[in-house]
Amino acid sequence: MKISRDSDTIEIDGPPRFDYGQKVRSRMVIRNDGTFPGKEIGDVLVNKGDIGYVASIGTFLQQFYIYGVDFYESGNMVGMKSRELELAEE
Repeated sequence: MKISRDSDTIEIDGPPRFDYGQKVRSRMVIRNDGTFPGKEIGDVLVNKGDIGYVASIGTFLQQFYIYGVDFYESGNMVGMKSRELELAEE
């Protein structure tokens, strides 16, 4: 049985792209898909350009790193893939 994936890349074969405490910027708008408590499905959690700090690093589907990013201005801690983030200038 073949596993359905949204990419053929197995990101976790290498090291994480970002490290704990790094300042990052969202590359896109992130909406609640139903997994963020206290918000309605579809509510905006992160706007494109919002700045946050990597607080945790986990994995998803044995394929991707998921970065728990603390977006301190909104108070939201959001799990994001590396393609949704970029390093912010220090």
